Amino acid sequence: MLDKNEALEIFFEAGALLNGHFLLTSGRHSNQYMQCAQVLQYPEATQKLAEHIRDVFAKDEIDLVIGPAMGGIIVAYETARQLKVPGIFTERSNSEMQLRRGFTIMPGQKVLVVEDVITTGGSVREVIDVVKENGGEVAGVAVLVDRSGGAIDFGVKFAAVLTMDIESWDVSDCPLCKNGQRTPVKPGSRS
Repeated sequence: MLDKNEALEIFFEAGALLNGHFLLTSGRHSNQYMQCAQVLQYPEATQKLAEHIRDVFAKDEIDLVIGPAMGGIIVAYETARQLKVPGIFTERSNSEMQLRRGFTIMPGQKVLVVEDVITTGGSVREVIDVVKENGGEVAGVAVLVDRSGGAIDFGVKFAAVLTMDIESWDVSDCPLCKNGQRTPVKPGSRS
């Protein structure tokens, strides 16, 4: 398994940690952004990160790995490859997270939900709901980066390759906005 310094090195080498004024998918503002796509473009780095997740969940008899589009697609694929199980993804249709493209979850399947980065865990909770609505059993949640500093509880086994306490603010409390800094940039997948 990777230790924190090894994981940080992978992200720094890829240029994934950005500084500035950002609008997060959660709607919050931050002065830092973890652009996991910069890491996920490198198969060897992605493999190392997924191996960490695989090692944490190796004894949990996972049947299926699922992640939300966009950030969770590559993470789900590579983690599933490591666990030797199918990997699928959810996507939004009319603002609702759903299974599409003929993907199915069989009742009773033990499902690992994965994501690239979480701040509030909103997308992961939506995927958990999809798994449960389809009769699957959420065996755990794994993320590459937990921006909450470990504050989020999904009610199941949880693992983060890297846990960081990156500050974020409600729009009304954003010190960057209050200091007149430029409009925040939204580098994520939802615009």
